[in-house]
Amino acid sequence: QVQLVESGGGLVQAGGSLRLSCAASGRTFSNYGMGWFRQAPGKERAVVAAISSGGSTYYAASVKGRFTISRDNAKNTMYLKMNSLNPEDTAVYYCAVRSTGWASRPFMPTEYDYWGRGTQVTVSS
Repeated sequence: QVQLVESGGGLVQAGGSLRLSCAASGRTFSNYGMGWFRQAPGKERAVVAAISSGGSTYYAASVKGRFTISRDNAKNTMYLKMNSLNPEDTAVYYCAVRSTGWASRPFMPTEYDYWGRGTQVTVSS
């Protein structure tokens, strides 16, 4: 019902910045709660940031102050601006949505109904 496509990943030097985008289709974007997760090889998938239908945000402690999540409902697109990147940020980044505006536990992958295929972010030393 919902399709998600991430873009904007790539290779960046430590201290640099990237902006990820997640384009959604299939349902009314404005009513979705959305989030970004990341997963490195051999590690569990972990939340990066989340945003409710009303614009409330949640950030993992490791990225708070460096990353900014936002959404443009008119474009059916969510963004993740990543500043001051370091090698521990290297991972595949996934866009996720749920069919309601917010999750009781936005940090839990099981709260989300749809996932994109991921985009690779690599930060060099």
